[in-house]
Amino acid sequence: MVWQQIYDPFGSMAISTLLAAIPVVVMLAALGFFHIKAHIAAALGLGAALLVAVLGYHMPAAMAGKAALFGGFTGLLPIGWIVLNIIFLQQLCEQNGSFKVLQASLSGITSDRRLQLLLIAFCFGAFFEGAAGFGTPVAVTAGILIGLGFSPLAASGLSLIANTAPVAFGALGTPVITLAKVHGYDLMEVTAMIGRQLPFFSLLVPFWLIWAFAGRKAMWEIWPAILVTGLSFAIPQYLVSNFIGPELVDIIAALVSMASLILFLRVWQPKTVWTSANLKGRETELASRSAQSLETYSRAEIVRAWTPWIILTVFVFVWGLPPVKAYFNGVFAPKFPMDGLHNLIMRVPPVVAKPSPEAAVYVLNLLSATGTGILLSAIAGALFMRYSLGAVVRTFFRTLWLVRFSLLTIVLMLALGTLTRYSGSDTTLGLAFANTGALYPFFGTLMGWLGVAMTGSDTASNVLFGGMQKVAAQQLGLAPNLMGAANSSGGVMGKMIDAQSIVVASTATRWVNHEGDILRFVFFHSFALAALVGILVTLQAYVWPFTLLVIR
Repeated sequence: MVWQQIYDPFGSMAISTLLAAIPVVVMLAALGFFHIKAHIAAALGLGAALLVAVLGYHMPAAMAGKAALFGGFTGLLPIGWIVLNIIFLQQLCEQNGSFKVLQASLSGITSDRRLQLLLIAFCFGAFFEGAAGFGTPVAVTAGILIGLGFSPLAASGLSLIANTAPVAFGALGTPVITLAKVHGYDLMEVTAMIGRQLPFFSLLVPFWLIWAFAGRKAMWEIWPAILVTGLSFAIPQYLVSNFIGPELVDIIAALVSMASLILFLRVWQPKTVWTSANLKGRETELASRSAQSLETYSRAEIVRAWTPWIILTVFVFVWGLPPVKAYFNGVFAPKFPMDGLHNLIMRVPPVVAKPSPEAAVYVLNLLSATGTGILLSAIAGALFMRYSLGAVVRTFFRTLWLVRFSLLTIVLMLALGTLTRYSGSDTTLGLAFANTGALYPFFGTLMGWLGVAMTGSDTASNVLFGGMQKVAAQQLGLAPNLMGAANSSGGVMGKMIDAQSIVVASTATRWVNHEGDILRFVFFHSFALAALVGILVTLQAYVWPFTLLVIR
């Protein structure tokens, strides 16, 4: 039996929108205000979503259950698989003491915590976003920052803030490629349009990151380094996106930015050294600005400490290459259509140009999954660190036990997000933004932000709302490429508040059950930056000379 989605089940968009918002409000309120543990908050949100889907949207109960189950499987692979294996590598490095050497080597470049944040959270994180995406950069950078002595809230929250500007071109351009393929945008044109929006924020985010960490005065103390970091990322981001394509935008920009910052720090250092690893004004007071005394290590010891992370970088990059993924998917990637769900739910206008069925095929792409590349890199790193096979196996299962609740939370949250997609309730929220007339460029951008906040993925948000953006833009006389790009550019700011990313960060820092603290810290930054993207898009839609940047 085919079931057709209904986007206004009560005949009143105001009432239907309030109904559609219930699951998200339940989960975020439980997590952020009532301090309920993340897996319980996710379960409450999922329960609310099931009730809304079945009773409010009249979705068949069996379909609703299968949609949630389908999302749960997606939570385990690829997302949970990435989290498990990156924490496994982190555990191996901590047990043999290499994290201490890592800290000393970074202090050799700079002992200033603000500059370490630029190097690790922004530059290094952007590289992993470009190579793998899907939670990898936050897991890696938060894990490194906590190993360097940053407080759990600082490591978690700042990694999430830093992981914004690169997201639209993450995982070798997957979000943009998917947007163009699914909704009929010209790939190069929409890529170039995003590349005319995000560089402004690639320049802004490093300043914002340090301000969020240490305050305005401390930010201005290192403005030359921040400017070098932002400019050396923004310029390649614009050039590659406008003249080459989406696949290597983040990787090239991240490598250029990292190299530029390191070279700049050879000739410039701040007058005062910021040594506190806590968030100013939110945790303990700044203890000292004098340089820390760290044990010195030989070059060989430093190389050995970095080798597991270099191995990780190589594996993640190789695993992200389309030919490699295609090869592994050809070897082993069985597909399992979800019986009773696959092609039995019909999306209808105005979300799509014509009625189209929703596919529900679970692909067990274990070989090509980024998490598998991380696992193999961890094993290779363990062998390099001279772990015995027994020690490696014991550490892996100890890690599995350590992250058990985090994996459960990810499964429940992906189940929630998938159910809202198949029931059509998330589309109801999107349509509420679409009915804003001349203000649509601003609110359409926030639609992308909402999509990522709900689904945890810029790719998923583009699939969900990319068609609606195109239809609404054509009806309002706006450039479709502008709003398609706005969906992706606005979406990147939702990445820091999506529950999946927050759980990844709390797991990487071993600050489980503090997800609400992280959410409360990053929410303002997420919404404020999304609003700024919306203002830029509105200027591009209506105000000269910004209109010159628009590709129609």
